[in-house]
Amino acid sequence: MILFKKITRENFWDCIELSVTEEQVNFVTSNAVSIAQSKVQPECIPLAVYDDDLMVGFIMYCIDEDDGEYWIYRIMIDKQFQSKGYGKKALGKLLEIIKQDKTHNKIFLGVHKESAYAVKLYKSFGFDFNGQVFDSENIMRLDY
Repeated sequence: MILFKKITRENFWDCIELSVTEEQVNFVTSNAVSIAQSKVQPECIPLAVYDDDLMVGFIMYCIDEDDGEYWIYRIMIDKQFQSKGYGKKALGKLLEIIKQDKTHNKIFLGVHKESAYAVKLYKSFGFDFNGQVFDSENIMRLDY
């Protein structure tokens, strides 16, 4: 069962030790940087992704201060747990949480088009490219 847990003293080191494959390393910001970002941008919500008691990944989302919309800033699954459905389950759970906020109806995220698996995953949930590019990432949008 997929669970989200806050980053705490007890799970911090486990979270920053999660890693992606060699091919993904240029596309994924480190969890340590993401956690640091959440300290200077308190609107960011960093969470560890667990399968029961086993940490398998990391996500971070927020309502962006610039446009007032939901953004998924990070989603990563540790390389040893990839291709087991964790990314799909974690993204689905996160979307359920965000969609409970009825004051919004859009979710954005940035992705490198070269990251074919991530693009395929996001498209399977209804995200589509909106033509914007920000810091070399192509922006995808989901209307709900």
